[in-house]
Amino acid sequence: MEENQKKELLELFADKLTRAARLYLDNCTRCGVCIEACHVYQSMPETRYTAVSRAQNIRRLYEKYFKLSGKIAPWWNEAVELDDAWMDRVWETAYTCTGCRRCMTFCPFGIDTGLIQSIAKLLLIGSDREPKVLTMLADVSISKGRNIEATKKSFAQAVRNLEAEVIEKWRSEGGEEAVPLDVQGADVLYVALAGKHSIVPAAAIMNAAGEKWSLSYFEAVNFGAFVGNPKKTKEIAQRIIDEAERLKVKEVAICECGTAYRVMKHMTGKHSFNVITFVELIARYLREGRIKLDKSKIDARITYHDPCQIARQGGIYEEPRYILKHLTDDFVDLQSNRRASYCCGGGGGLVIMGDKEFRMKSAKVKVDEVKATGATILATACENCHSQLSDLMEYYGLETKVQFVSGLVADALVQETASRKVPAATSEEPQLQLTAKAG
Repeated sequence: MEENQKKELLELFADKLTRAARLYLDNCTRCGVCIEACHVYQSMPETRYTAVSRAQNIRRLYEKYFKLSGKIAPWWNEAVELDDAWMDRVWETAYTCTGCRRCMTFCPFGIDTGLIQSIAKLLLIGSDREPKVLTMLADVSISKGRNIEATKKSFAQAVRNLEAEVIEKWRSEGGEEAVPLDVQGADVLYVALAGKHSIVPAAAIMNAAGEKWSLSYFEAVNFGAFVGNPKKTKEIAQRIIDEAERLKVKEVAICECGTAYRVMKHMTGKHSFNVITFVELIARYLREGRIKLDKSKIDARITYHDPCQIARQGGIYEEPRYILKHLTDDFVDLQSNRRASYCCGGGGGLVIMGDKEFRMKSAKVKVDEVKATGATILATACENCHSQLSDLMEYYGLETKVQFVSGLVADALVQETASRKVPAATSEEPQLQLTAKAG
């Protein structure tokens, strides 16, 4: 590694050394309490897959370049030189970890391995070693945001093509748009993912509830967060913030995408609008009697996977269970649930990167828990989790079907519900026809 590159990387490292980061890097005693917290280690018991081992890959650089002891007696704390060979260890820190933070809940010092992982990802970006597919997808999202006017018509048309499927799940009132766009003063701006699976069920549910809502022109997923680029994360999120402020909405409801919710809720500061998950919105509709569900639609045992970004890192535990208990009398929790839930194994960009063998082997502990429930439906509220869990069920030969909470709800809507109706919203561009799939 050339000296100028090393200098640049150490400057990036230094920029991340907040008081919290120094606390986490200084205080690990290597007690090992966190070791069995990691789903990867539980499934593949190798020391390099423990939280403490991953953190040591970064901590040893910290000791060398930012601690006096590392400079005068590097052997004392096993300080190491930053070179090309050690960057392979940095990669291991960043991408054998999903950032689920389960280890943090077991650590007696509350050390946030997610923050340490973010240092690793930034070093990889600085050395041009990050997964290029994640950077490419982040750049596409940014480009779309900068050129939104050029794609609005095609997106509008694509959405109009979905309206028949929405109406099939819930009839709309005369004159109402099944999937409204650009609704000024909407109570809810719904931010979906690419694909009709994220739009059709949600539209049916909100229409059934008589919601005054609008579909965002932007996809929810934030690839900048997956790759660990703070600048790109902020720019991708800002597109949605600007749209919500332009429309003067009361709430932004993020679809079933854990990272998108965490970024918007916890990483972008305060806004003029509230940020909620879509499962929170569904639970509210049920509590207020704005929608009703037919339990007879599902004759199966259901269990639920808590997405790490929504549950452990977002505190959304009970709302999805409240919903599912309106869908079935045969609900059973996984052994490890809520705050203690094991990660699905696909977060942190791993699903997108394509190393399926590692994803499948590293999440076997999750499969074992699903199998133990005897459930035939595994519900979740996150796109990454849905993709990963579906792959796991196929790989390990389980017949359990993975489904989104929103999809289950949309299929069980009671058409006779006396839902609260609001006047049909007026679109700024009534003739506009919607865009191609986002994300």
